Amino acid sequence: FFTDAYDLFCISLVTKLLGRIYYYREGADAPGSLPPNLAAAVNGVAFCGTLSGQLFFGWLGDRMGRKRVYGMTLMCMVLCSIASGLSFGSTPGSVMATLCFFRFWLGFGIGGDYPLSATIMSEYANKKTRGGFIAAVFAMQGFGILTGGVVTLIVSAAFRAAFPTQAYQDAPLASTPAQADFVWRFILMFGAVPALMTYYWRMKMPETARYTALVAKNAKQAAADMSKVLQVDIGAEEEDPKANDGVGAADDRNSFGLFSGEFLRRHGLHLLGTATCWFLLDIAFYSQNLFQKDIFTAINWIPKAKTMSALEEVHRIARAQTLIALCGTVPGYWFTVALIDRIGRFWIQLGGFFFMAVFMLGLAFPYHHWTTPGNHIGFVVLYALTFFFANFGPNA
Repeated sequence: FFTDAYDLFCISLVTKLLGRIYYYREGADAPGSLPPNLAAAVNGVAFCGTLSGQLFFGWLGDRMGRKRVYGMTLMCMVLCSIASGLSFGSTPGSVMATLCFFRFWLGFGIGGDYPLSATIMSEYANKKTRGGFIAAVFAMQGFGILTGGVVTLIVSAAFRAAFPTQAYQDAPLASTPAQADFVWRFILMFGAVPALMTYYWRMKMPETARYTALVAKNAKQAAADMSKVLQVDIGAEEEDPKANDGVGAADDRNSFGLFSGEFLRRHGLHLLGTATCWFLLDIAFYSQNLFQKDIFTAINWIPKAKTMSALEEVHRIARAQTLIALCGTVPGYWFTVALIDRIGRFWIQLGGFFFMAVFMLGLAFPYHHWTTPGNHIGFVVLYALTFFFANFGPNA
């Protein structure tokens, strides 16, 4: 989840830089920017891949096992992170097309990682602390977003020190040094590092006992795997043909497809309620993460683009998003980890939605007030609180 969040949201830190590098227009009053349809594609194409990957790898995880498919998604993420940074082409459009292609397949791998990470944790966790365990997995998303900002700050600061430049209004062409092309590539490729670091442990991790026992129907292997996980000896009972017959019959009664009438009767409302809540949340949560830079510019927290060089703009965007992640996003997750098994899922979800609505309305209705000089701090505080309650709430 750490890597997933880094890969999904680091693109928002560099889209303005991409516009400056590839869509510079000589004599223009403002720096180059990605055309609206292209900006939407670059920001959103990974989520198209994520949707496809969730459905495909979720299905495959039930057929081949969590562990094997987990390795596939990881390698897909590593290769596509690197390939995204190596995007090539003889024209700006071809570079963006290549970038979008690899971002789609990166999202495809991330899409598989999402359900498998949550499923593996839920199948390992005990009843009493299951909520805290799964919330802790999701909490790594906050650290991924935070790390994206920190890496961008470090890279942009290093390049600014090595290649000093003037603001666009003072030197339009020189405000974006040729070396700036390496900045966005390095930031995107860094996503491969945490993914590669986990590969060894993913391959050493045993298959979940639920899958081995209930799907693969290998009770002895399930007992051996759980002995490794719990570090205690668990002896599988001697096989009894009659007992196996009984288990098989019970198993058949509890085996039904996602689109079956049995599933609809048992869990149709659960799926509809959960999916609808997540759908509504993500419209706000993901769009706000992707387009923070535009909001900060609109309220004048980040200066106008022409008053900065390309590298300074990247640095300021990263600083703003890091501050929001540090003050709102990350703490919200850990409040959930601490309290989810005490006050329950339902009240955290309800409270999170309620306070998100309150703070968003508080930003939207007096919007002109927030854009006037001197009111930026109040805006940032309320804005950070929407992220806090998204994560101390429905996102977890």
